[in-house]
Amino acid sequence: MHEARTAARIAGRRGGGNNGTSARNAVSYPGRRHGRWREGLRTRRSGAVSGSRRLGVALCGLGNLSEHQIAPALQKTRHCRLTGLVSGTPASVARFQARYGVPDRSVYHYGDMHRMAEDPAIDIVYVVTPNALHADHAIAAAQAGKHVFCEKPLEVSVERCRRMIDACRDAGRQLGTAYRCRYDPHHLEGIRLVRERVFGAPMVVQAGFSIDVGHADQWRLRHALAGGGALMDVGIYALQATRYLTGEEPVEVSAMETKTDPVKFAEVDETMAWTARFPSGVLAHCSTSYRGAGLQGLRVNAERGWFELDPAFFYEGNHGRRSDGVEIRYPPIDLFAAELDDFAIGILEGRPARVPGEEGLRDVRILQAIYASARSGRTVRLDG
Repeated sequence: MHEARTAARIAGRRGGGNNGTSARNAVSYPGRRHGRWREGLRTRRSGAVSGSRRLGVALCGLGNLSEHQIAPALQKTRHCRLTGLVSGTPASVARFQARYGVPDRSVYHYGDMHRMAEDPAIDIVYVVTPNALHADHAIAAAQAGKHVFCEKPLEVSVERCRRMIDACRDAGRQLGTAYRCRYDPHHLEGIRLVRERVFGAPMVVQAGFSIDVGHADQWRLRHALAGGGALMDVGIYALQATRYLTGEEPVEVSAMETKTDPVKFAEVDETMAWTARFPSGVLAHCSTSYRGAGLQGLRVNAERGWFELDPAFFYEGNHGRRSDGVEIRYPPIDLFAAELDDFAIGILEGRPARVPGEEGLRDVRILQAIYASARSGRTVRLDG
């Protein structure tokens, strides 16, 4: 929480920005056949970029996710290395330096990220700060000439997402959105099953993710920093899954919210459920909650069968089954390492990010429609 509060104080001294271009294109995918995509990724790793240098990554925000998932994952990557730190908490900096050997010259405060322009050891800034600070930190990194990889949600409003996209485009730098499930072989298999109509056309998608958010004194329960609650934090996984599984964008959403602890969740949503309708007629029924674990899976019912993943959204241990009795289970991989390596490969090869900022913007646009529906009690159409 101290890390988030420090970042918030710095961001509060920054001004606003302008808006940018619209990003309402179709969903992009790692590949039509997940096996081909994984083979292609292995080829790129061992072939064209095998002699290239490893790109330096600075972690912006040294909270739990950086400490326990991202920094360890960087030690497993083949095309990245941890070379910089951005934090407002000296104790966190000292802990990371002791473990990873980051030199003092590549340590920054949130307020002096512009100095990165003179640091050749840093190529990418991975933004892992509270949601409503992503734009400030991403824009600062881009203006310092660094590529930006940003945790989900990309930001808390469409306008702020566009500011990030514009800043990276104007700087000639890549902006990637950290959707780790797009690299999970179980999810890629689900995409293949739908695209190849193994069980016929999909009819209904069900997806849900919930966690026990823990103590009340944290940034996730402060609207000014989080922009929302369970929906923004973990419900976004279910939303993403419905989009990349169907290969379509929803045309309307209808949502409801409930709170069993209105004191703890006074500023953000505790539990939400929504239905989305897609152009082909597919319906998606989704739910999310901060009140406790248990929602953790996805299921696609099609014309001649079904498949499901349960759990579907964990860091590891995801697996599933099909209606014909076939198990969906692949060897575990570090999803953070996979997405970071792919982002770095794209930079080294000069190709666009596989999961760009525009993809994060699309989700934020739909999230805002879900909130609007819950507030009004009416179905909200998503035009264009």
